[in-house]
Amino acid sequence: MGERLPIAFQCMTKVGDRRSKMLEPTAIEQIAGSGSNMVVPAPAVHNPRARKLRSAVWQDFTKERRADGNCVAICNHCKKQLTATSRSGTTHLRNHLAICTTTSTRRAGKRRKLVVRRIHHNKSSADGRSGEGHASGEDNDNEGTHFDQELSRRDLVHMIVQHGYRFSIVDDVGFQKFVKNLQPQFRMVSYDTVRADSMEIYEGEKLKLQDVLFKIPCRVSISVDMWQSNTQMEYMCLTCHYIDHANDEWKVRKKILNFVHMESPFTEYEIANVIVEKLHGWGIDRKLAAVVLDNCSGGELVARELLRVLQPRRPLLNGDLFQVRSCAHILNLTVQESWEQASEITDRVRKMITYVKFEKFQKFQDISKLLHMDQKLLVVDSPDNWSSLYLMFESACYYHDVLVRLAEQEGHYDVFLAAADWADVKALTEILDVVYHAMEKFPVENPTANLYFNEMCEIHVLLRTWHNSPSPVVAKVAGQMLSKFEGYWDLTRPIMAFASILDPRYKMKSIEYFFRLIYADEQFTAKSTIDVIQNTFHNLYNDYKHQSSDSWKNSSVLCYSRNSSSCMGSMYSNGDDSKTFSRITLSDARRGLDQYIQETSSGQSLKSDLEMYLEEAVYRPKEGNQDNFDILGWWKTFAAKYPVLSQMARDILAIPVSTIPLDNDARTLNEYLSTMDPLTVQGLVCAQDWLREDPEGIRSEFYQIPSLVVVKIDICLIMIDFPFASAVAGSGGQANDGAPHGDELIVVPSQNR
Repeated sequence: MGERLPIAFQCMTKVGDRRSKMLEPTAIEQIAGSGSNMVVPAPAVHNPRARKLRSAVWQDFTKERRADGNCVAICNHCKKQLTATSRSGTTHLRNHLAICTTTSTRRAGKRRKLVVRRIHHNKSSADGRSGEGHASGEDNDNEGTHFDQELSRRDLVHMIVQHGYRFSIVDDVGFQKFVKNLQPQFRMVSYDTVRADSMEIYEGEKLKLQDVLFKIPCRVSISVDMWQSNTQMEYMCLTCHYIDHANDEWKVRKKILNFVHMESPFTEYEIANVIVEKLHGWGIDRKLAAVVLDNCSGGELVARELLRVLQPRRPLLNGDLFQVRSCAHILNLTVQESWEQASEITDRVRKMITYVKFEKFQKFQDISKLLHMDQKLLVVDSPDNWSSLYLMFESACYYHDVLVRLAEQEGHYDVFLAAADWADVKALTEILDVVYHAMEKFPVENPTANLYFNEMCEIHVLLRTWHNSPSPVVAKVAGQMLSKFEGYWDLTRPIMAFASILDPRYKMKSIEYFFRLIYADEQFTAKSTIDVIQNTFHNLYNDYKHQSSDSWKNSSVLCYSRNSSSCMGSMYSNGDDSKTFSRITLSDARRGLDQYIQETSSGQSLKSDLEMYLEEAVYRPKEGNQDNFDILGWWKTFAAKYPVLSQMARDILAIPVSTIPLDNDARTLNEYLSTMDPLTVQGLVCAQDWLREDPEGIRSEFYQIPSLVVVKIDICLIMIDFPFASAVAGSGGQANDGAPHGDELIVVPSQNR
């Protein structure tokens, strides 16, 4: 043993000793030898080939090795053990964290970091397809899932404009703290940056809409509405209405084109000139079918001047159909301008209801309970609001028996109606009831011009019947209403009659039936009115047919595609060494066949599509589906069979005659918009409206801003319906972050709704 071993042997022995020590059980393992499932700390051995624990989930788990050699993951919060082998992944660990109810770290005041990863939408993938953007099941960092400051900034601006939040929300301490905890890497933008980004969105969306309006082959209609701010600044809102058949889907569209500040005072001629200027800027001055000026001061003069300027652009029937009114506007004016004939009995009803409601309400309730009457509001009308007038008359009639009995008990008061007066009140209530419930039908989504022709004709019939009432008051009111109605209705009746003809459920039947009923005592008038409408419709058809015959000569129209290059004759375009296929649909090919048949059968006696349409039986939808009839879907289906009529249908059905105009109070900008400069107001109002039909377009487009603009399809009705009503009402719910900026709120005027 005293002999020294060779150096090489000494080294081998030392290595062997080290290996034997590594394989010796530790003290902890020896103690736990009897329980193979006991967890032991993994030996502190450096293994250069060991994989790092890169997943963020290991911030909440500790990985340890059991005595049997298998590894487990121990939850740092509830101490539960889960599998942690190399093949088990981390999904089950994430699932456990989602349901783990132990919050010891939170109670201790600790906060776990949330790793936020942004998904990048790659332009293309390896196989050449458009990238969708994805996130892997693991948290491993990779290209395409890192945080993107610019993407988050755009999202923030989209959110602000979409929901009508204040630009200065980015200066709020609470909002900044909230964002910081969500994503610490995000650098909050400034008030001025948000405003600038919002206007960039407006400019970008404007270019998109210009391209759409330039390409649509159909005519458009416009509605003009005058607005004002709290500071008495005047604005003109210009809205475009058309039927979009992109992707072969016929849809009614309405887009606010401009929200223009008008310097006061201004004349009707200045309004007309601004409208023409804006239409020319959008490239649709030669596509105008009709204009609605219900809420425009001096509408008649504006329409006359517009027609004079636009006459060279070939308006429909030389401008005979140029100006129209909405049905709701006609009925509003008819009632408002006629009810003064019943002012005396109206005052008496109002006086009676007011007395009962504020002086004898307890007795009124006692009698109602005695007669087992269901509780209903006893309404007192509001000035200049005929709908509340109807509700007052209707509530009086409902409580007729109660009021009569109360009058017997309070006979010494002269506020109650006499027995003879009640007959007049009930008759007047019937008139108001018909108009009121007709108005209730108007606010529908994407209305077409055919919807309410029958209802308007029914009202016309009833007014003539009431005009012959034995009651002097009823006859006087009905006579005045009839005169007003016919004066306003004559301007819009041709367009609505044409829309009814283009409704395959009615064609000429509604016109023949109602006009013979309206002029029951004047058969010659009935026949001449029907003939005038039919002849005018034929003249309009001939105009479209002439325009279509010119279009047929252009081979690019053969395919009837939005893209003029997508035609049968240029299906392929030569370029370099490749050929590019241009998109064409079966409908395009079918239209090409129709054209071929027309050209090769020119010597034969052919009927026009109008003659075929009118001779064929009316279309009868399945029972119960009458109100849900999709007229645009029908014309899309039969566009190839009736090529000229389908063009007429696309133009006429889009004319906004079925919407409800707002009153003056509703057309006043809120306090926030009122403090903004006119260019910002226009940008917000327009951008919101353009984006409201694409709620999922966060990347390329804005969302709908329900708080901003509710454009009523008629006359660009923009209802101010902010989600933060407290801010509009000036309540304490609005944060006060110092001196207000000039455009504190990004809220802009949605309809329909």
